[in-house]
Parts: sequence; C-alpha cells; structure tokens
Amino acid sequence: MTIFRNVVFVAALAGLLAGLVMTAMQTAFTVPLILEAEAYEGAGEEETAAAEEGHDHGAAGHSHGDEAWMPADGLERTFYTALAAIVTGIGFALLLVVASEFAGGIAGWRQGLFWGFAGFSVFTLAPGLGLPPELPGMPAADLFARQAWWIGVVIATAGGLALIALTRSAVLAVLGAALIVLPHVIGAPQPESHDTLVPADLHHSFVVAVTMINLVFWLVLGAAVGVLRPRFAQGLGEPQSSLA
Repeated sequence: MTIFRNVVFVAALAGLLAGLVMTAMQTAFTVPLILEAEAYEGAGEEETAAAEEGHDHGAAGHSHGDEAWMPADGLERTFYTALAAIVTGIGFALLLVVASEFAGGIAGWRQGLFWGFAGFSVFTLAPGLGLPPELPGMPAADLFARQAWWIGVVIATAGGLALIALTRSAVLAVLGAALIVLPHVIGAPQPESHDTLVPADLHHSFVVAVTMINLVFWLVLGAAVGVLRPRFAQGLGEPQSSLA
C-alpha cells in the first residue's frame, strides 16, 4: 500500500505542476488561435445555413439542430482548460512513474528530462506526424479510425523506444526502429476533403504552438517526477543510473 500511495502522490504533485504550466502556456498561445479559428468556423456555418435556408425556404419543420455546448470565453474557458490540463497531467504522470519504475526508477531531474522527452515522442511527436493538431472548422477523418491509429502509434513508438533504449541488442534496436516507422508506413486516416476556411498559416501556428507546449509539459513532468521521487521513495527502491 505504501508503494502505491507514494506512486500516486508523486504523480499527483508532478501532474499538478505540469498541468498548471500547460494551462498558462495554452492561455497565452493556443487559446487565441482557437478563438480566431472559431470565428472562421462560425462564418462558414452562417454561409451554410443561409444556403440551406435559401434552398429549403418554406419547408415545414426545418431545423439545424442544437449547437454543441462550449465554455464561455474568459474565466469559464480558463477553468475548464486548467481542469483538463491537470487531469491530463496526473494521468500521464502515473504512466510515466509506473513505466520508469519498471526500468529502475528515475534518479533525478536530468534523467527525468530524458523520460519526459520520451513521453513527448510517444504521445505528441509521433502521432502528430500523421495526425497534426486540428483547429475548429477543419475537416477530419472518421473519429474511430483516428483513435485506432493514434493508439497504434503510441504502442508502436513506446515499444520501439523501449527496445532501442533498454536493451543492448543491435537486432532488437533495429526491430524497435522498424516498429516506430511501421504506423507511418501504413498511414494515418485522412478526411475526404481538406477544404476549410481556416487559413493555412493559422493552422501552422497552432501546430507549432501545441507541439512546443507539449514539449515543455513533458519536460516539466519528467523533471518534477525526478525531483519528487527521492523524497517519497519509501518502498520504491534505489533508482538506476544507467539512463542518467
């Protein structure tokens, strides 16, 4: 029970810190881009609604359906952004702590940066090569297909990195590299059309911002776990130094 409690405590503190850092960066860099994209999305919906009304003018019972709920701009949006970031941070911190303990534990903040970059590579960098972050109003492929491909990329990348970093076999290292490349050879699911009112430069700025924010998030998360673990290491054993 002590081991479980300490793992959860380290993950909760590290996830809270990383989540707050992510919230601040999202508020400063990605939220303005999302708001700008929502303006383009709204303009497109108005054009579509006007065209449909012109085509179906006089039809009885015509309805465009209810709009999906969205948080109001300002404090409400910031609150939900922070809540999502903190929950995400704690969840990823649990995965990071458990995975690193199987490899001997994180020895300090420098080794934590290594693990953080590995997490960034698995959950952001590799999936983003095929499915870059999307803004509101952009077309997307089938949700189930995207989720299945994303999960496959994460599993393949994590397994490939483990074979490369945690083994001393050249054959296994080559197998790991092939495993990392395989999902990208298969290819990510794509929408039927890429037409959108969202400008390409806006989407590019959003992809760069999301990628850099996630990089900082994962580095903070890994370093925080490395700093906190020695303080709550009862029952976890002495960390390995081979990955420092």
